[in-house]
Amino acid sequence: MNVVVVGSGIAGLTAALHAHEAGHTVTVVTKGGLGGGCTPLAQGGVAGSYGPGDGPATHAADTISAGAGLCNPAAVDALVADGAARIAELLARGVAFDRAPDGSLARGREAAHAHARILHAGGDATGAAISAALCAAIQRASIPVREGTTLLDLVVEEGRVRGIMVLRDGDTAEIRGDAVILATGGAGQLYAHTTNPPEATGDGIAAALRAGAAVADLEFVQFHPTALPGTPVFLLSEAVRGEGAVLRDQEGRRFVFDSHPDGELAPRDVVARTIARQAARQGAPVHLDATALGADALARRFPTIDRVTRARGFDWSRAPLPVTPAAHYLMGGVVTDRHGRTTIPGLYAVGETARTGVHGANRLASNSLLEGAVFGARAAAALDRPWSAAGDITPCPSPTDSADADVAPEPLPAFDRAGMQRLLWDEVGLHRTGSGLQRALRIVRGWAAETPPPSDARAHEDRNLLRVAEATIRAALARPVSVGAHHRDDPAPAAPTPAHAPILETA
Repeated sequence: MNVVVVGSGIAGLTAALHAHEAGHTVTVVTKGGLGGGCTPLAQGGVAGSYGPGDGPATHAADTISAGAGLCNPAAVDALVADGAARIAELLARGVAFDRAPDGSLARGREAAHAHARILHAGGDATGAAISAALCAAIQRASIPVREGTTLLDLVVEEGRVRGIMVLRDGDTAEIRGDAVILATGGAGQLYAHTTNPPEATGDGIAAALRAGAAVADLEFVQFHPTALPGTPVFLLSEAVRGEGAVLRDQEGRRFVFDSHPDGELAPRDVVARTIARQAARQGAPVHLDATALGADALARRFPTIDRVTRARGFDWSRAPLPVTPAAHYLMGGVVTDRHGRTTIPGLYAVGETARTGVHGANRLASNSLLEGAVFGARAAAALDRPWSAAGDITPCPSPTDSADADVAPEPLPAFDRAGMQRLLWDEVGLHRTGSGLQRALRIVRGWAAETPPPSDARAHEDRNLLRVAEATIRAALARPVSVGAHHRDDPAPAAPTPAHAPILETA
């Protein structure tokens, strides 16, 4: 079988390696260079290494709790059941996870985890270590990689995906495949402040939407609570708070306890919204205070953060750092079953591109790298199965436009990406209202209608961002109640609307 994998993060490369090792012919297509995207930027670790008193069931319970109960339990069970094998595989491929003094794997704890179960590499360079190991494995296997190649659209013939259309060096081309695995990451570039790299423009999700694949949960965008303002925004790992750093307001008070009994270790959506409210209230950034950890401990445990913050003129061992929330992770995406299969035969989706159901309304810290490894391998294993034997997917209901707000017409501003990002940040960000969402929907639709056909890679990215933006706004309008990472400032309706239909599967 000829398999085309689009994307070169942990999910795509894991899928490519497993497909190759199963005897399939594999081609990897990536917009940047091999090993680009979000994976090498991941400072946090991989959840799933269990110590005394911990185990898969507890990890699953924490995942579902963080997801506000909207996770698919079968998908969560698959994640925790396969986690140990995928971690062992990463070790075998050469990922040097950090060790305790006795030689055992060192486990860290992060927000909303009941136990220390998170592995790191290089202190705060886990993603970079994983990416390097997987890229080396791809090269050893001589799997062809087409770098600098932008996904344009899926090729669908007689109801089945048969390949992709791509753009490279200004020329379009078709790459045929018996199966296509989308692993293109999320859509952080929708927002004015994001920890995502420039290539995170929702290409796979937009292509899947145009092909008619089901998507779900795009309203659930996770904003990381602590990013260092600047160009670019720089992520300050949640593990810093896990190690004991605290958040302080202008008066030096630990204000997050006002919103949640777990304080700095509350779920990310709670911490992010609390930071945003406090910063607005005091008219200045809040600060992350890690001074109690000491210079030596900070440099040893977080060498990347230590290096970057010092290069930007901060000494975080002596003074707290200003922080802001930033768009970080998309819980929704292309709907799949537990094996990465979508609603279109021949099309698979893994990693942040996919909506596996693992994350529900809010991703548990350090589950993303694990999800990429687990479902990348599961998708590759499903290539040999007849599509009709797969578990069934019940498509989520299509959002309908809400009529709960009357917004005065306004002239359509000229489109540019920065303006779109400001619009999404203001109206579809941490705090949302019906009127703001309706305003954003009108503007995004106007831009999409007036945008000329794309002629280069950036124009194709803009087309994709507008497509995903519209779907995200419609999903947010269709959920008038606050849950997880989706927060509505409108008064709650008398009865909450039902959650999206679950994914129903067979063994």
